Formats: sequence, structure tokens, C-alpha cells
Amino acid sequence: QVQLVESGGGLVQPGGSLRLSCVISRSDFSIYAMQWYRQAPGKQRELVATITSSGNTNYADSVKGRFTISRDNAKHTVYLQMNSLKPEDTAVYYCNKHPPVGWGWGQGTQVTVSS
Repeated sequence: QVQLVESGGGLVQPGGSLRLSCVISRSDFSIYAMQWYRQAPGKQRELVATITSSGNTNYADSVKGRFTISRDNAKHTVYLQMNSLKPEDTAVYYCNKHPPVGWGWGQGTQVTVSS
């Protein structure tokens, strides 16, 4: 069974920054496109960012220019650098492969943006 362990969330003021990490227990991690999702209370899970195996990236319009996804294949880790955070970024953040089928979901990491 694949383990996805997200970390790095917390409480931050509007305009602040956080860096999320997700460690994946797959030795072949490098072949997968990886994604960050988020789920706010009462809302469906939404896709935030994607990084392909070759390092190409794509972002939801709501985070473009503020968030940066990256990966370290040697560490089996995908990151999400979040800058200029807004209250509407408050959510539980999850990582998964693309498509998000077959691995299950980790516990996520809570991000709260509030003054």
C-alpha cells in the first residue's frame, strides 16, 4: 500500500507563506506526474497544481503566480510553495499522482489563512 505523508501546514496571516511537503513511499516515484489538491470545508476537493515526470507544471487560475509546485525525485517528495496566501486558500491540502487512482489518499495537511 502506498503511503502519502503531507506536512508543512499551519496557521498563517494573509500575505504570508508556507511550504508543503509530501513524501511518497514508491521507489518508482519519478515516473509519475504528481498533483496537489485542496478541500475547503463544505466544498469538493479541487486540483491546485500539477508537475509532470519531466518537471512541466500547471496551476489552477486561483493560485497561478502565487504557488509553485516542485519535486525531488531522490527524496520521493513533492513540494508546494505557497506565497501571498489569502483567506480563501484555507483548506486541507493533499498530494497524489495523476490520475489520483489506485494510491488512496493521505491524511492531508491543514492550511489556515487568517488574521
